[in-house]
Amino acid sequence: MNNKILGVVLVLVFVLGIYLALVIAPPGFDDSESEDLTAQTQHMVWYPQARALSDFSITQHDGSSFTKQNLVNKWTLAFVGYTYCPDICPVTLSEINKVYPQLTENAVDKPLQIWFLSVDPKRDSIERLNEYINYFNPEFVAATGPHTELFPLVRSMGMMYSLSESTDQPDYLVDHSASIVVINPDGNVVGRFKPKHVPGKLATSDVQQLLDDVPVLLGH
Repeated sequence: MNNKILGVVLVLVFVLGIYLALVIAPPGFDDSESEDLTAQTQHMVWYPQARALSDFSITQHDGSSFTKQNLVNKWTLAFVGYTYCPDICPVTLSEINKVYPQLTENAVDKPLQIWFLSVDPKRDSIERLNEYINYFNPEFVAATGPHTELFPLVRSMGMMYSLSESTDQPDYLVDHSASIVVINPDGNVVGRFKPKHVPGKLATSDVQQLLDDVPVLLGH
């Protein structure tokens, strides 16, 4: 290869390097931003890497569809449960509702969405979900769907649920995670707030932890 051809090759390589640098890491991109946000929160358990949710299409309490698109451009606090839950679900939703105005007052560019995901589609009709979620706050979202949609969705959230009793019994219980999952404006799961386990008390998430950390997320 003569010097002229070598020179052309080097120029092409140089130009390609600049192009890739701009595409992969555009000017102004700072990966430390997410690290800074993690450092600013006190209680939220951050996952080592954001988790993409499985593709899903379920129905929300107003009868409209609920998909990944409903999670984009907003922060979401998601909670798995069911309307016949005797304790954790109503207590958690009630506690979140009490502090909801404080949680949302610092929202800068991205709003906050509270998402109650029912994993009991047999009993939780859309009409029942609508009545249930509106009892707590009409701004909250409730949704459900068939187990074929729910099982992979809940797993991808880092949560679980199981039907440990026969659903032929009218008062069957559903075992489910009690954590509050945090979903970022890209629609990916980034962490959760774990329930506090205190002897003699119901294991629910501490809303004071939400008050400490959620405004940090919304103000970012």
